[in-house]
This record gives sequence, structure tokens and C-alpha cells, in this order.
Amino acid sequence: MKYLIIMQIDPAVLEQLTEEQQRQIGEGHGAFIAATKESGEFIATQALADPSQSKVVRSSGGQPEVTDGPFVESKEFMGGFYLLDVEDEARALELAQQIPDAAIPGLALELRPVMFADLGEG
Repeated sequence: MKYLIIMQIDPAVLEQLTEEQQRQIGEGHGAFIAATKESGEFIATQALADPSQSKVVRSSGGQPEVTDGPFVESKEFMGGFYLLDVEDEARALELAQQIPDAAIPGLALELRPVMFADLGEG
């Protein structure tokens, strides 16, 4: 079963991290990637740019319109994700708790089962 673990980022929280905390996060993500690759559960991970670099395509009068954005009233945004192939939700939750962000107040991890996937293979 595939799960997407979405890393919810709060820039204010990240700005307040000490150098040691930043190092622990980097090393923790490296260890998480290595462990899930070793177990065969790792599919992919991506870190995303700040939302200020985003564009939004919406329908306007029946035609696509591109605007800068998104401009949401939230201090958190999707900063990246892990895509994993695990036995069940319990395993996905177990793994999510191993991601260093789970131990930092103000950051969050959202788990969502994948309903459809086309990985572009063969």
C-alpha cells in the first residue's frame, strides 16, 4: 500500500532552529532515506521550493488563467514529501514518527494513502 507523507513546514519554526537542530534534521532525513531504501519501502522524496515561487492555474471565464500564488492564510505549507510502499497504515505511521520533523514543535507530517499512481514505467 502506498502512502504519501507530506511534510508541513512553518518557516518561522525553521528560522528559530539552532545549528545543532538543523544538523540533526539533515542527518535524520538521510538516515530515514537510507533505512527505508534498505527495507524496500522507499519510492521517492522531493523537497519543494517556497510557495512564493509558485504559480496557480485556474479557470477564469472557461479559460485557464495563471497567477502568482498560492496566497493562503496559513503559516504552514507543503515543504516536501516521502512516497513509501508499506504493508499498512500502521507501518506508515511508524515510519512517519521516525522522520525528524515529528520531534519538532510547530512542524507536522500528514499521511495520506495513494489512491492512484502512474509511475511512468514501461
